[in-house]
Amino acid sequence: MKPRINLTALLAEICAADIPPAQRLSRYATAMRESGSPFPDVYDRLVERLRSVEAGAGAPEVGDIMPPFILPNSHGRMVSLGETLTQGPVVLSFNRGHWCPFCKIELWSMSEAEREFAEFGARIVSIMPERQSSTASIVAELLNRLPVLSDMDNGYAMSLGLAMWVGDRVRELMVEHGLSLDAFQGNDAWLLPLPATFVIGRQGRILARFVDPDFRTRMAIDDIVKALRLSIG
Repeated sequence: MKPRINLTALLAEICAADIPPAQRLSRYATAMRESGSPFPDVYDRLVERLRSVEAGAGAPEVGDIMPPFILPNSHGRMVSLGETLTQGPVVLSFNRGHWCPFCKIELWSMSEAEREFAEFGARIVSIMPERQSSTASIVAELLNRLPVLSDMDNGYAMSLGLAMWVGDRVRELMVEHGLSLDAFQGNDAWLLPLPATFVIGRQGRILARFVDPDFRTRMAIDDIVKALRLSIG
């Protein structure tokens, strides 16, 4: 009999491993499937549904001006895209929530690349549809290396065509496993943003984007760096 996989311990191990983010994500996705978790098969069907309706296809494109936002950080301070861009380019990441292991892997990988991004004057900003009590927990996990803003009711994500309904089966599984989005988000809509990353130049123009209905994949750090080089080219 194979030993039972402790996914919580494995997640911490993966985040600490000296391997590229894509390998971290793949390793966790494989372990989740091998653990016998019911989530992978349900996630597969969710992703298939999202792809069939071309979810995220209407999101802002490279060359577009990124629509502005004003959202609270985990301390309640209002943060705007315009204000952030005055300090340099922005790597803007939409994440599902503090509970999502794939989001944690992505954000941890980004936080590790913070110094590399800073060479271009860039800052990382994450947006989640959660209350500040929840965003504060992941900010602490990330050692306060990057801000997480609250997009309550997915208002900003929805305006960009990035909001999606999780579906009945995903909702049932999440509730069974103690993951109640209504408690985290303060509503019972059960909507999440499609994970997406936008690299935005100082003038507000999108230099690169990554939007994929499969939330188990994320933008490569190397691709972010390549886009940031354009910001000073």
